[in-house]
Amino acid sequence: MGQSQSGADKEVALENIQELYRKFASECPSGKLHLHEFKKIFGINRNSSEEESAYMENVFRSFDTNKDGQIDFMEYVAALHLVLRGKLEDKLKWSFKVYDRDGNGCLDRQEVRHLVKIINKIKRHNDPSRSGNIEEICDRIFELVDKNNDCQISLEEFIEGAEKDPWVMDQLKLDIGPCDWFMEQQEKKT
Repeated sequence: MGQSQSGADKEVALENIQELYRKFASECPSGKLHLHEFKKIFGINRNSSEEESAYMENVFRSFDTNKDGQIDFMEYVAALHLVLRGKLEDKLKWSFKVYDRDGNGCLDRQEVRHLVKIINKIKRHNDPSRSGNIEEICDRIFELVDKNNDCQISLEEFIEGAEKDPWVMDQLKLDIGPCDWFMEQQEKKT
């Protein structure tokens, strides 16, 4: 559920998305998806790291637009559309919302440090050769993205920085690969 457009190369067909809607209806007969079910969908379990779990909780909260602690069918539809078919800018706006933990409309050093730590830990789990000093990465992100040097990254700075600099994009995205995950789920059914 990161910002990469890799899924655009093999876009999920509309009929496959409709299958996800049917699956929601069958697995969530109450019409509500709870956090533990959401985590299960993305493979977050007791063996997952604290960072992975925290990240998925932030993702869940970003999709729970009415803040009732559940994702209803309309929130689910909106989330699927964004993740599977959304434009890069929309995905960046969503990511910013996930990362802006205090909801004040900007990312401070603590929030950037926290997100870089989470993203690095998860990426390292998938690629053990990956390394990087969190403080150095955070400093470089601010150097490249914080154009007005106010020690905060606005949404506009975030989008501009991620779109213009591939390194920044790599540091700020966590591509859970929803299209790949969806295709894997479809293959398991056949």
